[in-house]
Amino acid sequence: MSQPSNPSFSLNIKGQIHNFSEPVVMGILNINADSFYSGSRVNESELLSRVETMLLEGMDMLDLGAQSSRPGASEMPEETETKILTAAVSALRNRFPELIISVDSYRKLPQKACLDLGSDLINNIGIDGSDELLAPLAVEYFAPYIAMHMRGTPQNMITKSEYKNVLQETIYELSAKVNFLKKQGVIDLIIDPGFGFSKTPSQSLELLKNLVWFKEFELPILAGISRKSMFYKTLEINPEEALNATTFGNTIALQNGASILRVHDIKEAVELKKLHTAMYH
Repeated sequence: MSQPSNPSFSLNIKGQIHNFSEPVVMGILNINADSFYSGSRVNESELLSRVETMLLEGMDMLDLGAQSSRPGASEMPEETETKILTAAVSALRNRFPELIISVDSYRKLPQKACLDLGSDLINNIGIDGSDELLAPLAVEYFAPYIAMHMRGTPQNMITKSEYKNVLQETIYELSAKVNFLKKQGVIDLIIDPGFGFSKTPSQSLELLKNLVWFKEFELPILAGISRKSMFYKTLEINPEEALNATTFGNTIALQNGASILRVHDIKEAVELKKLHTAMYH
């Protein structure tokens, strides 16, 4: 029986090499009132204490967002998103100088402003045209780039889930994105299959079951499945009840080669990572 393989990887973050010999736990925080899971929402007054708790629980890096990307989410003005994110990045960088901060935004203005203040990674859900805007920033700032597969926008992606073969088409379309970004000079790439983005719950489960195929990219794989509809709709529960399902899904993700678990629940993901590492490394 073959053993699961989670290859070690390194990221060049602003000229400094960070080596990761085991899977990484990326925590999720959203500074808005519209994210699909209430547990990920935080206001500015709670931000520092919440992040301190997440770090104590073993978080390796933080993914920070302000614009909700749930299906049908209304679009926040770019200036508002920039103001929220820059205030957060500034506060976090002052309090936690070693924290690796990823900013979840598909817009140039907030990403550039945050990079100027000390954010580290660009996390782009990949609406049309956003790679062209953000790739030059990744090159200029030596910022690793998370490239996610999605069709359409959060407002219309629910109508973009018709596939003849969801695995083949997702890999093909993500390959085109990766090739474009490499041609633009982006060096450090992380791929995200985009679970729940322009995909039905059953399609997302199909991708998770076959995640091992994404290892053909020879790039770190990010699994962003925490408390998503692929679990709570399948089980006919709500996101608040989907921790057990998330842990099951993250286990499958690690078994199939995921390098980064993007999660709401740090403690549980860290325990899972430790057990996985103890068994297979």
